[in-house]
Amino acid sequence: MNKKELETEVKRRRTFAIISHPDAGKTTITEQLLLFGGAIRQAGTVKAKKSGKFAKSDWMEIEKQRGISVTSSVMQFEYQNKRINILDTPGHEDFSEDTYRTLMAVDAAVMVVDSAKGIEEQTKKLFKVCRMRGIPIFTFMNKLDRDGREPLELIEELEEVLEIDAYPMNWPFGSGKNLLGLYDLYHNRIELHRPEEMNGGERFIPLTAEGEIEGDHKIKNESLYDQVLDEALLLKEAGNDFSKEAITKGKLTPVFFGSALTNFGVQTFLETFLEFAPEPAEQETVEEKVIEPTDEEFSGFIFKIQANMDPKHRDRIAFLRICSGQFEKGMDVTLSREDKKMRLSNSTQFMAESRETVSSAVAGDIIGLYDTGNFQIGDTIYSGKNKVTFKELPQFTPELFVKVEAKNVMKQKSFHKGINQLVQEGAIQLYKSYHAESYIIGAVGQLQFEVFQHRMRNEYNSEVVMTSIGNRIARWISQDQLDENMGSSRNVLVRDRFDNPLFLFENQFALRWFSDKYPDVELTALL
Repeated sequence: MNKKELETEVKRRRTFAIISHPDAGKTTITEQLLLFGGAIRQAGTVKAKKSGKFAKSDWMEIEKQRGISVTSSVMQFEYQNKRINILDTPGHEDFSEDTYRTLMAVDAAVMVVDSAKGIEEQTKKLFKVCRMRGIPIFTFMNKLDRDGREPLELIEELEEVLEIDAYPMNWPFGSGKNLLGLYDLYHNRIELHRPEEMNGGERFIPLTAEGEIEGDHKIKNESLYDQVLDEALLLKEAGNDFSKEAITKGKLTPVFFGSALTNFGVQTFLETFLEFAPEPAEQETVEEKVIEPTDEEFSGFIFKIQANMDPKHRDRIAFLRICSGQFEKGMDVTLSREDKKMRLSNSTQFMAESRETVSSAVAGDIIGLYDTGNFQIGDTIYSGKNKVTFKELPQFTPELFVKVEAKNVMKQKSFHKGINQLVQEGAIQLYKSYHAESYIIGAVGQLQFEVFQHRMRNEYNSEVVMTSIGNRIARWISQDQLDENMGSSRNVLVRDRFDNPLFLFENQFALRWFSDKYPDVELTALL
């Protein structure tokens, strides 16, 4: 496509992640968005285990068993002439690494909050990453069909805990069994929860310029009507000013109320979100260049690697965020880390577990590249003569460690293949004892070990035995400063998967003791 066509296509892209604390309803709202986009015909809720229906974005077997998301998944669809890329992220804190890296690949975030629980711990952590990136944040107060906290209390908590201004786009008429609808401040209308009972099936009631219903109406007889009207008028007068610029800079979050499970308020949210969500943004490089999304030369970075999305084929998919130009099947690119030329002949688009080959994509799109071991998380690929290297993605030092070995010594081949492939996904880290080949794996949370054990058994037919060595503090040391006699039972000397030496310290006391004994030795938390 020519420059003008490229610009038109890029401007149609909206790429965002959905973040939340576990069980706030993140996967359910994703389902409803896909339903509006015609990407699925039926929402398979994570609650419906007996019927065999599972969330379309939860494709991994362990996710279906537990009803949680433990890996980011990508879904793409068209809606109102926009090309939408949704990244559904794990809510569980043990998988926050995956979520953090995913947030590097989006232009906006949708924060789902349980209206009965308010701002929870994991939401705070994920919000900080969004704030660090300065990306727009849109808030959906979910589960309005259940009795929850007062809307004003939720807004105040949002502003105080997360230190961001909030602008309610709509305001609830009741909650739980008494939920009547939403007073839509932005569109100046009322959205009814049960329109067939209140308005002959019409979901929306237009309001006058003063914000009231003209003439007689059934909802006016409800005791909540005058109260909500007063609250809405007060919000208009005394609340924060609405500012598109403040939203774009991540300083003001538009707040929507609704219920993903009953599909109430979701369509209004989606259409309003698309009005204010940003187009693909420019990206900075280590070469101190700014890559515009409409630059004609192709570039992108790998933010995730996933093994065995199709267990029948034992494939590996590298998730690529396109940052500029146009991807075309079979194109030649350079892998920046190794200055290595390669041809991108196998690529895919996603709909959770279902995929289709993609022949063309532009900045803002997320595509999957079939990987035979070339890629690492954080890799840049680009076309053209001028080198491009995007800035590093966040890394995390593990805190929990276990020794791992194959239960059946006759299945060493599948054990080694499985452990090496799963390590490349970035959720767990692999270490080896310094002089032997015994394996230690590290993670930031216990659930990651359980998922690792489950996947080794089910995807690689390899039962593993894991022996905890507890919490450890990992610190790297340069090869030229290393003396192997420095190692002890309190600071175990190991190698990472790139053969760099590091110590696993038993606790802070052991780390301080080592630093006092070897004051000239420099230890680093990340390599």
